[in-house]
Parts: sequence; C-alpha cells; structure tokens
Amino acid sequence: MKQLACAIALAGAFFSQGALAWGTDGHRAVGAIADRLLKGSDAEKQVKAILLQGETLQSVSTWPDCVKGNWCGPQTPDMIEYVNANPRHSEYHYTDVPFQLDHYHDGAVGTADVDIVQTLKQAISVLQGKDTPETNPHKFTKRQALILVVHLVGDIHQPLHVGAAFVSKDGKFVVPKTPAEIDETAVFDSRGGNNLLMNEDWLEKISAGVIPPGEPKEVKPGVPKALTKPFHSYWDSTTVDYAFRRNRVKTPDQFAQWAIDSKPGLAPNTGAPITWAYQWADDALVASKQAYAGVTVGKLTPQTSKKGETYYTWTLEVPKDYPVPSSALARTQLVKGGYHLAELLQAIWP
Repeated sequence: MKQLACAIALAGAFFSQGALAWGTDGHRAVGAIADRLLKGSDAEKQVKAILLQGETLQSVSTWPDCVKGNWCGPQTPDMIEYVNANPRHSEYHYTDVPFQLDHYHDGAVGTADVDIVQTLKQAISVLQGKDTPETNPHKFTKRQALILVVHLVGDIHQPLHVGAAFVSKDGKFVVPKTPAEIDETAVFDSRGGNNLLMNEDWLEKISAGVIPPGEPKEVKPGVPKALTKPFHSYWDSTTVDYAFRRNRVKTPDQFAQWAIDSKPGLAPNTGAPITWAYQWADDALVASKQAYAGVTVGKLTPQTSKKGETYYTWTLEVPKDYPVPSSALARTQLVKGGYHLAELLQAIWP
C-alpha cells in the first residue's frame, strides 16, 4: 500500500512539474500583478495589439502549461501548431543548476540550450524585434514569445525551477561537476524535487495553527488519500495556497491587489533586458538555498514505473516551522515575478 501511495504521489508530481509550475493561481497572480502595473502605459497597448481580443497577461499566463494536455480543455489549433513546432517545449520551463551554487553559467552542469534562461532570451529578442535565425531558433511568433515571457518569468521565480537537488547514495545533497557524474548509481537527480517525498500527515500537522484553514478539499470516491507529497508539488501549489491563506485572499486578483497595495521596494534590474534572465536565475538560486534550508533526505527507495523503468525516491523531512518561511518566500517570489514581468515589458516598449 505504501508503494502504491508513493507511485500515486509521484505520478502527481510529474503532472505538477510538467503541467502546472507555480500552479494555476500562482501564474495568474503574476500575470494579474503585471496587468495592473501596466495600466495606461505604451506597453499595455503593445500587449493588447499582440494578444487576442479579451486576453490579458493573467489569462494567458498558464497557456504554456495547458499545451501539454487536455486539463485546460481541448487543444486549440494554435496550441497544436506550437507543440508540433516545439517538440522539446516542456524543457523550456526550468533549468537544473545545483542549488548550492550562486550563479547560472551557460553550458554549466544542469543547464541546456533549451532551458528557461535561454528560452527567455530568445522570446525577449523576438519582442524587441531583434530575432534572427540565431536568436530565434524555434521561430517563435510575437504572440508565442509574449505568452512564453509571461509564463517563464513566473517559472524562473519558483526556486525549484532553477535550483536543483542532486543526491548521493548515502542521502547527502551533492554538487556534480560534470553531467557524467549524475550516473543514477552514486549520484542521483531528484528531478526538480519530484522524487523527494514529504509525509502528507506530517505536513498537515505542522501547518495546523500557523496556516489559516482553507476551503475543504474535494474527496473523490475510490481515490485513496496520498500519503506523500512531492517537494516540487509542495512548492508549485501548496506554498501558494498557504501564502494566499496567510494573506486572507482567495483569488489571484485579490493577491495581485494586495501586492500592489503593499508597495514592495524591489531593486530594479540592471543592464540590457536580454541579460535579466541571468539575474532572475541567480536570485532564484538564493531562494532555492532557503527552500532547502534544514531539509534532510531519508532512505533511497527504488520504484518501478508503468513502463517497467526503475526510478528512485527519497523521504524528505522539513523543519517543524517550514510552512511559515516557505509560504513567505513563495509570496515574495510571486510578487517579484509580477513586478519583474511588468518592468521587462516596459523596458521593451517604453
């Protein structure tokens, strides 16, 4: 039964990472903040000219996740066209720099030519009108580029979408120096934290009393309660839920208004906009160190996928107060995402 619960949880983890990074509410909150900050600007006019009638940054913020399946509804012709032209599109959403490091460097361990930093650079070039076969190898249209920017600026502020955990056989977080060291024998890739499993009952226990109660969870007949929650899933959705509840808001619009009213004093980005993805990745590495602070790994457990492939999971223990600092960090990163998105679009269209 325990193995079944782990398998169920892990299946949900891969859906979470591949499908709804930051979760629907998180991405929409980032878009809603930017929508408000751009009111009355030339950037707002340019955005409206590129998007379809009635679309907003908030409404298109989950589009790059929705193209991966039918959970948002039937695939539209433009979604199908994008997926067919971008067979590696699911890799655009993250990079896997060891969280212990301080900087993202092109070509370093965990990076890729289709990762989030490189894709953001390409999409920004398209919006600037500077796209060439070299800067726009995927032939993004302006609409696709704008939608990708909206979504990926959100993703790059999620700590686990940049800072990755690699685990040694004896359960220690390690920093591989070359890709060859990640051999799944002595050093393992935790798959963005998807293979690190938190105890669901323990999480509910430590959050009670410090996180205000939320809406009752729907109980689906015949679906057993998962005993574990993947660490990546926790950061995609649970931290956002906790942040909303701690701020006494229920919707992305309410969170966005709170963010604007709070007047956060964020340092502006520096240099050319094409370099900002590097700054955001470095900032996310700082956040990922906080996300992994006090976290310990338990025993390695081999699992078998439906395809008969072997993968590995670990139990994960977090500090007793973890729901409070993690939700506070998620709140900060969501606000940064919204403000940085607006700042980027205004830099492109001053």
